[in-house]
Amino acid sequence: MKRTKRLPGLLAMATALLSCSGLAWAASDTPAGSWKVIDGDTGNATAIVQLSEVDGELRGMVSRVLQSGGGAHPVCAKCRGKLQDQPIEGMVFLWNLRKDDKNDKEWTGGKLLDTDNGKVYKAKLELSDGGRKLELRRYSGLSMLGHSQEWQRTP
Repeated sequence: MKRTKRLPGLLAMATALLSCSGLAWAASDTPAGSWKVIDGDTGNATAIVQLSEVDGELRGMVSRVLQSGGGAHPVCAKCRGKLQDQPIEGMVFLWNLRKDDKNDKEWTGGKLLDTDNGKVYKAKLELSDGGRKLELRRYSGLSMLGHSQEWQRTP
């Protein structure tokens, strides 16, 4: 008799665990979250950025600068207008990215502010390795003539 009473509780717990694991899997299908920016030359992490999705638009903000030639609290010295000499930490540097209609792992049509030179580029990104890695591509004209950077998802 006691076994029968425990069974619904065990089933409920198993269902809850499976539901949570499904949510974790689904989360890796979106670029929203925290990412380490990796320097392509050194392989070192240079920043932690936070990507968020609002109304289908993906945006990126610099959470923390890990390596910088600009000291402990770097500013965007080469940016123009309101962003000139503003702290890089907390700055929105990526915006207008939308999920591609043909490839659900790719986000296109965005803009990227390069805080090193103050220029704004076109941007797209693609998830890989089960959502654990992201390739950001920035370019001026043709995407194939641009520059790629790898990011790694952080816990």
